[in-house]
Amino acid sequence: MKLPFSKMHGIGNDFVMVDCRAQPFALSEAQIRDIADRHTGVGFDQLISIEPPRDPSCAFYYGIWNADGSPSGQCGNGVRCVAAWLHRAGELAVGDTVRVESPSGPVTVRLSGPSEVTVDMGVPSFDPALVPFAANAEADAYAIDVGGEMLEIGSVSMGNPHAVVVVPDLHAPSLFHLGPLLTTHERFTEGANTGFVQAMGRDYLRLRVHERGSGWTQACGTGACAAMAVLRRRGEVDERVRVELPGGTLTIEWAGPGHTLWMTGPAAFVFEGEWLDSSPAR
Repeated sequence: MKLPFSKMHGIGNDFVMVDCRAQPFALSEAQIRDIADRHTGVGFDQLISIEPPRDPSCAFYYGIWNADGSPSGQCGNGVRCVAAWLHRAGELAVGDTVRVESPSGPVTVRLSGPSEVTVDMGVPSFDPALVPFAANAEADAYAIDVGGEMLEIGSVSMGNPHAVVVVPDLHAPSLFHLGPLLTTHERFTEGANTGFVQAMGRDYLRLRVHERGSGWTQACGTGACAAMAVLRRRGEVDERVRVELPGGTLTIEWAGPGHTLWMTGPAAFVFEGEWLDSSPAR
């Protein structure tokens, strides 16, 4: 099996992009894991397929798979790469605005430059049942026991579930232990992306994210949106915030509850390649 692909990244959050416009996506979970291996495969945080839309109001559909082969509902850095990929494929011109369909539903993207994309990420959902997160009632913060340590977290869905923890120091050794535990915590019935956020001011946040299915990443677009949304809802940040992640910086804009949230950032091509599947049939 030979599989052409594009390797891309959004501020270090890296992707294998697969063109499925003319043929259906047919990779198994085992094949996805093989491609994701950074020693014997290509390596990625997520694999993204570009497909015909299911929703007639959208121009394209994109599927998302984590490095462990599990599906994902949304990926903020990934959708920017989708827009840049469509531009290179001749499907989207600079200045165009188009609706594309994610596994969690339609999103609107605007290509402001060949490698600069603004995305309407939808309205953040704080309803615990929709995250999903086990809680008796919706709240700005929840107390949760993580490995014997009590943490205060925010919980929000950006098309995928997020836990947000405000910390004074992003390099505290305890975070590397707490991140995986919170990502797989039983109160997040489908797992969660865990974001540790340090507020540097009302318009500037620093963030590290442990993603379900992928682990610690250089960047997480929905994580940046989730961190801003949780702090904005609490009145702790302004309407427009820079979010600095290990791989780079995103701009997040949100007027508040009831409004859609916008994310702006870069998307970059790394190389084109062809994966040769020489593994036994599984």
